[in-house]
Amino acid sequence: MESMVRAAGLRGLPALVDSLGGDGPELLARFGVTCAAVESDDAVIPAEAAGLLLESAAAELACPDLGLRLAGSQNTSVLGPLALAIENAATLGEALETTRRYLFVHSPALTVAQIPDPSGRPGVVGLLYRGTDAEPLPPQVVDVGLGLFHRIILLLHGGPYGLRSVHLPHPALAPAEAYTRFFGAEVRFGRPDAVLRVPGGLTSAGVRGGNQVLRDLAVAYLAGHFPQPGRSTAERVRMLLTQALGSSPVEVAAVARRLRTHPRTLQRRLAAEGASFEAILDDVRRVAAYRLITRTDLPFTQVTAMVGMAEQSALSRAVRRWYGVTPRALRSRAAGPPR
Repeated sequence: MESMVRAAGLRGLPALVDSLGGDGPELLARFGVTCAAVESDDAVIPAEAAGLLLESAAAELACPDLGLRLAGSQNTSVLGPLALAIENAATLGEALETTRRYLFVHSPALTVAQIPDPSGRPGVVGLLYRGTDAEPLPPQVVDVGLGLFHRIILLLHGGPYGLRSVHLPHPALAPAEAYTRFFGAEVRFGRPDAVLRVPGGLTSAGVRGGNQVLRDLAVAYLAGHFPQPGRSTAERVRMLLTQALGSSPVEVAAVARRLRTHPRTLQRRLAAEGASFEAILDDVRRVAAYRLITRTDLPFTQVTAMVGMAEQSALSRAVRRWYGVTPRALRSRAAGPPR
């Protein structure tokens, strides 16, 4: 099946083409794209057509940094319904994870992820931007995509975020100074992937103006209206339980309602996948408890509530079963010796 992308990813291109002496609407029309589609939050076009359009515009207008210029005119609004969830995340890490999980709503042809630093420096991680197909993304698509990724982080962080350097998989399309000026950091070309190298603690930074209620509503909308292609029932149940933990009922009936099915039907589908609701819930609680115990100093009574348990003794028994130690010992072990 041909990969599609929201036409909004080209928002700003007609005006940019016009400013460079071309004819924006005419150029889009050659590739079967209208200006109305570009301004719509819902219209989709073939990802291949979007890539060819950008490459053709850059060549015809003798503007090798066209992708960077286009990214410089864009913001989160080009991501449609995903934008609200990102802008209202509590932390940059939560925004990144939300983007990773739901970027398919913008285009199944694109993905982002946090990876170990490709240069192997301690205290640094990589933020990867990549296509999901075997063929590499066109260079202009890489430039506009990674450029927008950078601009969104700037917006969420409220300014410079300590970018160490940028890796791009293609040769410099324009003078290297154009890239350095855009990103405000060293840019290295001909690398395996498109990566922003950032401080390891960046994902813990808060998002300016984030609103958890709006974020939860936006994620619920995405989950309810855009089921990920190929996602198993177990994966969907895990996602819903992770969202609901500590704030909404986590009984099988509540999750079944979210999936618009009967609880017994849900259990049969999970069993067919070799899973069970109880096992998934237990693992979701395990992951959440480990994060809250080892990465925060929240009282254990609060941790208990946030993993959806009624009594602290239940948390203690579960942590002993999962990790062989008490919650207090797990927290002490994670803290390690003073540095």
